[in-house]
Amino acid sequence: MKKLYWIVLLIAIIGGFLGYNYIYQDHRDIHAEKPEFTVASEVISKEFADNATTAEAKYLNKTIMVSGNITEINTKDITINNTLFCNLSEGYETTKFKINDNITIKGRCIGYDDLLELVKLDQCSIKN
Repeated sequence: MKKLYWIVLLIAIIGGFLGYNYIYQDHRDIHAEKPEFTVASEVISKEFADNATTAEAKYLNKTIMVSGNITEINTKDITINNTLFCNLSEGYETTKFKINDNITIKGRCIGYDDLLELVKLDQCSIKN
């Protein structure tokens, strides 16, 4: 009976440890990850506009590198070709860029806004 007690206790401890590690995983470092896709902003926005479900299955929560021309600049975000919204990570400034500058950005795809017809990226870093 005592042996069964120790076996159950050991299983409970191992299960608790595995459960804790599963729930509290480390955050991803998008800046250090290699991009899974490198595409032009027009290509990815067309894929989402044509079939959002298929494009989300392909790009959602993936690290991607996108290039295009800047069409809107704010303090913490940049819009590329009026189709791609990029929320910049801390430490990246938009002050050195101008409208129509060509830019390459790496970030994590978080989805598509049907209303504004924008592909959205977060944790973006400027690569050029």
